[in-house]
Amino acid sequence: MAGKEDSDETFYSAATPLAFEKGSLPTTVIPADPSANDLTAPPKPVIITSPTVAGTYPVVLFFHGFYLRNYFYSDVINHVASHGYIVVAPQLCKIMPPEGQVEVDDAGKVINWTSKNLKAHLPNSVNGNGKYTALVGHSRGGKTAFAVALGHASTLDPSIKFSALVGIDPVAGISKCIRTDPEILTYKPESFDLDIPVAVIGTGLGPKSNMLMPPCAPAEVNHVEFYNECKPTKGHFVAADYGHMDMLDDDLPGFVGFMAGCMCKNGKRKKSEMRSFVGGIVVAFLKYSLWGEKSEIRQIVKDPSVSPARLDPSPELEEASSGYLV
Repeated sequence: MAGKEDSDETFYSAATPLAFEKGSLPTTVIPADPSANDLTAPPKPVIITSPTVAGTYPVVLFFHGFYLRNYFYSDVINHVASHGYIVVAPQLCKIMPPEGQVEVDDAGKVINWTSKNLKAHLPNSVNGNGKYTALVGHSRGGKTAFAVALGHASTLDPSIKFSALVGIDPVAGISKCIRTDPEILTYKPESFDLDIPVAVIGTGLGPKSNMLMPPCAPAEVNHVEFYNECKPTKGHFVAADYGHMDMLDDDLPGFVGFMAGCMCKNGKRKKSEMRSFVGGIVVAFLKYSLWGEKSEIRQIVKDPSVSPARLDPSPELEEASSGYLV
């Protein structure tokens, strides 16, 4: 989906009417790594997934979960990009995750780089639309996305503004008493100082233990509390039969991939349905937030049976009365 600016360029909308289906735009995957010899190189390794059709597209920053790899999300990211978004997924940890504040500050550095140097890494005739930048993150990365939006990234250029925020089963720590820095949860309803639309995606099995392993998305620090602390406009969508890692790709490589597959309580249904659900909610909510295309997200709320994943409790969409949505 391309931004509507005054230009001679051709602009494209999401080609498929159903956000849960893959879009029609072809995409390409472009890795970029830090380099002392390249002034346009990112401060952290990133994977850029971009439409290849000429146009100007919104930019989505996608932050991975705790100890995970950015390429574990390739199916979900490609789903989003195929609807007309440039998705930038940084790798914010190497062997071990950094301290929470360090991760948030590193996210700010990547966002700064995106605003200045992304163009140098995109296909010919493809541009990022700086007026429309969204934050998306899973697990700890969801908390990172919220922290950045709330102004906790000391490195972030203050002139950069965001248009939407989506947390995919966000997690703020091990428990209410053991949370990662910065501690953004206040346990007060609608306390987040955010003036952008926010969607929170949750999982029904995230708060459940997997045999001897603790829950991956514990109560009091998971999607429920994040949603409670958001102000309208906000949406809440919970995939009842799926676990915290079920939106990742199949057959993940290496030790980290093995651990990602067994640490959390997983659902028994097809993971491909969960990936379509997550990608579809992101797409539908971005269309709603950036362009005022409200029909798809409202249809999901009114008729949850259209979702590839069973939604329970019923999805919610609480719209602000300020009139900032078209």
